Amino acid sequence: MSIHRLSFSRRALMVATAAALAGAATGVHAQSAQTVTIGVQSMYGPWKRAIVDQEFEKATGWKIQWRNFDSGGDVVAAMASGDVQIGVAGSSPVAAAVSRGVPIQVFWILDNINEAEALVVRNASGVQKMADLAGKKLAVPFVSTTHFHTMFALEHYGLQGKVQVMNLQPSDIPAAWARGDIDAAFIWDPALGKLKQDGKVLLTSGDLTKLGKATFDALVVNKGFAEKNGAAMQAFTRVLEGVTADYVRQPASWTAQSESVQKVARQSGAKPAEVPPVLALYQFPLAAEQASQAWLGGGKSSGVAKALSATAEFLKGQKKVPAVLPDYGIAVNSSFVSAVK
Repeated sequence: MSIHRLSFSRRALMVATAAALAGAATGVHAQSAQTVTIGVQSMYGPWKRAIVDQEFEKATGWKIQWRNFDSGGDVVAAMASGDVQIGVAGSSPVAAAVSRGVPIQVFWILDNINEAEALVVRNASGVQKMADLAGKKLAVPFVSTTHFHTMFALEHYGLQGKVQVMNLQPSDIPAAWARGDIDAAFIWDPALGKLKQDGKVLLTSGDLTKLGKATFDALVVNKGFAEKNGAAMQAFTRVLEGVTADYVRQPASWTAQSESVQKVARQSGAKPAEVPPVLALYQFPLAAEQASQAWLGGGKSSGVAKALSATAEFLKGQKKVPAVLPDYGIAVNSSFVSAVK
């Protein structure tokens, strides 16, 4: 799913002073001189419509630079370096970053991954069931949610050490698949859709979540940035709530011909017809649900903190992080969803 940069001009400070007299809403827009960089990925989601419509800029007053990344690992690396203030990352790269001391917090659950990530096998591989993966090559982006679920699945089905797990970025997997370099991949759309054309789904993240290992995609924010930009962060979250609610309440209206889907497709570099079936694979919790203990509420006892802890245990076993923290509640911020629910 970083050290922030502030560039307030004298005019912005004057506007901020006026805003203090004019009211809280104007206070958010007082930050108009501030440039904020947000890291996104190609995955589909209702919130992409709001990006196209520049709703986030209008609500916060920020000048937003939207930067595309290939994976959550790349996003959190950019946040660690200070280049990105807010970003999209899955639970695995978030757990890895927090375990290494990167001061980021989950403030919005973009989706419960559910059926949207899947282990797919090539039709020509001869694989019919999990046991058939023994001796095969399986591609996955390392330190991703699918990497976490891949290794959990191999452990669950007694295939540890029997499958060659290869580290490939999502954009590289379809080409390796087409060449026959790999027999299987655990991946998400748009790569997943391409692989399904001559492959079949063997297992989904939803299946593995039911076995007790949940994964999710989230928006994370640099802790210091969130503390200094509370009003704008709340406005940003309100936009997320609004656009997500539009989809959750009327998913059938999000057709390939709808303006909403066409905007999501445009922002994600996809064809409109590809978007609705993919959105249907996810679950999109709204703010009231996110504020509960099932997700962000409850600090160390929150569902997100528990999931990050379990993921960190896995990453430590993979020698990807040096240690597991005693409390992953430090990486959870429920204040914004609580304010807008």
